[in-house]
Amino acid sequence: MRQLTSLDAQFLAMESARQYGHVGGLAVLDPSTRAGGLDLASVQELIGQRLPLVPPLRWRLAEVPLSLDYSYWVDDPDFDLEFHVREIALPAPGNEAQLAEQVARIVARPLDRRRPLWELYLIQGLEDGHAAVLTKIHHAVVDGLSGAEIMAALLDLTPEGRDVPEPSERFGRMPSSTEMLLRGVVGALKFPVRFARSAPAAVPNLAEVRSLAVVPGVGTFGQVVKRTREVALRRPRHRSLPGLPTPRTPFSGRVSGHRKVAFGQLSLADVKAVKDRRGTTVNDVVVALCAGAVRRWLIEHDALPDEPLVAQIPISVRTEAQSGTYGNRIMLQTTPLFTQIADPIERLRLTHEALGDMKERQDANHFIPPAVFALAARSTFALATSAAGRPPWNLVISNVPGPQLPLYLAGARLVANYPISVITDGMGLNITVMSYCGHLDFGLIADRDQMPDLHLLIQWLREELALLTKE
Repeated sequence: MRQLTSLDAQFLAMESARQYGHVGGLAVLDPSTRAGGLDLASVQELIGQRLPLVPPLRWRLAEVPLSLDYSYWVDDPDFDLEFHVREIALPAPGNEAQLAEQVARIVARPLDRRRPLWELYLIQGLEDGHAAVLTKIHHAVVDGLSGAEIMAALLDLTPEGRDVPEPSERFGRMPSSTEMLLRGVVGALKFPVRFARSAPAAVPNLAEVRSLAVVPGVGTFGQVVKRTREVALRRPRHRSLPGLPTPRTPFSGRVSGHRKVAFGQLSLADVKAVKDRRGTTVNDVVVALCAGAVRRWLIEHDALPDEPLVAQIPISVRTEAQSGTYGNRIMLQTTPLFTQIADPIERLRLTHEALGDMKERQDANHFIPPAVFALAARSTFALATSAAGRPPWNLVISNVPGPQLPLYLAGARLVANYPISVITDGMGLNITVMSYCGHLDFGLIADRDQMPDLHLLIQWLREELALLTKE
């Protein structure tokens, strides 16, 4: 049994009828590299063979009664591969818009907590002869890098694949409610020790937040949360950005239960050329491009604030020793998104300065006890999803490095790998990027009611890159 961390548990706690905690990816595949093409049986066979390499695919949630302690992952003794790996087809002509619409519908359905928290869909019928594989896995199980580890276990360097360990069928039973209750009691008894180690000094302050003031004892640890968030989420000290307030946008309200998805590619070589010319980083260029595209959308909807937007940028703190441990090892950093700047070069320069400041401050976060940082993360999520609170961010931008050589899934060549992430109340737009084989694959998700024309951002990302390339 493996116990969830506090941050893992928060991704479960955030879920409602409108908000979902799963992330995923849309892999576009060329089946011509596999003899006989790609079908459901071949994908199910692959997943079945690779299960020993990806333990989280068999993990099922075992909850502690009365929420006395964090839940546990246990190997599902009734694991049903056919339930998790499914096949659908697009109607003719099977174009990109139809694919995006189908992905949005699937992503907007919650995962069944009575089973391991993932699903995989083989999507046939794409107009160019390609197929697609859409994966959904709960964020409580993986973060960006551990999700990439799962994909690495499923993908191969050649169409022929590789030898893998024989799957084991020796699995125990699900623990009983009594057993979980006993674990919860023992865990609850340890909480004072955990708290004493991670938060030796606490002064009441959090009770000033109206939505949390009714919680008994909240003032006892409020100042710890406040101080931790000030360090972990400290805003860049830019001379024109005192306090970095979060402006309101059309995607700052409550999200619905429906989603809109868009995806597209940019040339990694072009981005690197801009990076080299301007003395920045690839991530600087990506964030500046996102700022330019979002700026155009806000102008199109007569909603451009005078202040910069505020972006949440997840940063991995996973060490080499934690490789393969799955779960979440991230920090949530904050940076301005200079949407108020019209000049793309100036926007890139300011982005480089802001992200550079953020990188320098990251070292300070390593001194924060993990339990205290998790406490801060939980309070931040609560504020972001509270209708009464003012969200600390407008949107999420995440850039995950990926392999730069061709990969294959069940013999079919991977053409693109678009990540699909999470939105919440107050943050109705998420832009996630993964590099692969010479290009950047952008996956965008938004609330369907707030941003029905989300696809426009893909074209504007390309135009923003063209502007930087020409300068």
